[in-house]
Amino acid sequence: MSDLLSELSWRGLLHQTTSDAIGTHLASGVRSVYVGFDPTGDSLTIGNLIPMMCLAHVQRHGHRPIALLGGGTGMIGDPSGKSAERQLQTRAQVEAHVERIRPLFERVLDFSPSAKAPAVLVNNVDWLSKLSYLDVLRDVGKHFSVNMMIQKESVASRLNTREQGISYTEFSYMILQAYDYFHLHKTYGCTLQLGGSDQFGNIVAGIDLIRRIALSTAPGAASSDTEAFGVTAPLVTKADGGKIGKTESGAIWLSGHRTSPYAFYQFWLNATDADVVNYLRWYTLLDRATIEALIETVRTNPGAREAQRSLAREVVRMIHGDTELARAEAAAQALFSGDVRGLDEATLKEVFAEVPRSTHARDTLAGAGVALVDLLAQTTLAASKREAREFLQNGAVSVNGEKAALDRALTSADLLHGTTTLLRRGKKQWHALEWG
Repeated sequence: MSDLLSELSWRGLLHQTTSDAIGTHLASGVRSVYVGFDPTGDSLTIGNLIPMMCLAHVQRHGHRPIALLGGGTGMIGDPSGKSAERQLQTRAQVEAHVERIRPLFERVLDFSPSAKAPAVLVNNVDWLSKLSYLDVLRDVGKHFSVNMMIQKESVASRLNTREQGISYTEFSYMILQAYDYFHLHKTYGCTLQLGGSDQFGNIVAGIDLIRRIALSTAPGAASSDTEAFGVTAPLVTKADGGKIGKTESGAIWLSGHRTSPYAFYQFWLNATDADVVNYLRWYTLLDRATIEALIETVRTNPGAREAQRSLAREVVRMIHGDTELARAEAAAQALFSGDVRGLDEATLKEVFAEVPRSTHARDTLAGAGVALVDLLAQTTLAASKREAREFLQNGAVSVNGEKAALDRALTSADLLHGTTTLLRRGKKQWHALEWG
């Protein structure tokens, strides 16, 4: 194996290869390696981060990564893994998604000219939109066997289900993706495509197209003109077999406007002991010795959750930067300790967006204020005034992180950023009072 393949294998990111010669090919020079990403939304998820990390390893091992944004193929839709026809998006929608997704790659890959092998970002609409229908039929389609195409799992499963079927549009997706590989091979000397295991058929189709076009135009073509390979990563899952990044609140996105940096941090911090072992390998660039040492802490001192904290720091720093990491850590510490007065307004709203809340008249805070025992009975923290009195007598209630006595009253001095007061009972039960 080459160093790159060994790295991917150890990290659990190597599933299939199209040839035993890939190791020799990678070890004999700087290679260009591409992965395609279709912009089906205005962000990417942590599922997409897996192939992005594969490209990061490509670059760290001295090869040139090419990230392909499917501005063209995104208007068609890959049938792989889909049981029904996709809803087609307009060109304007796809272009808008491409522009929102583009900056994400700069957080994982090095595009600077000073890099040993600077990363490249391309959009396949730039060449696919220039092809005429006749060009595709004559110069590309003739190299594809329909017999082969209908045997592909994503096509065969749809053909066998009459209610779903598959349109000619989605059926043709394989041809477009294969042409992408051919174009990158011709333009950038790209000789390796990476993808998920569900992309193996598409990758092989691209390799075959490169070979067939080269031989049809120059029957005696050199092997370097037809040299192309493929590598797939497994479709990874959580330890319990569930889909990664799917939570009760929805997908975990890489863009802050879809998943806030704090929520992103909390996702990794809350990883189970079974999952953190894999997540450290898949989602960080930490070296093997460091990861194995962290995995050992899961076995010897799981309560410390050192592996989870390291995982959260590494991934948040990579995707959102040091400033957002510091804010997320400060918010997590405030939530744990209950001392929330130091949180800025944006972080406060972000951290407590999901806690129960109630609205109260602001003028009741004037003068001596309003008795906390009366307010507690109007929140989710106490079912009655009697219960509220009991909690206060036991020292179980805090106001903005400070323990509250039975005779505690709330005044305007208890407003955080002029609008909110946070009550906590015990360690985890919170209620937000909004003053209007």
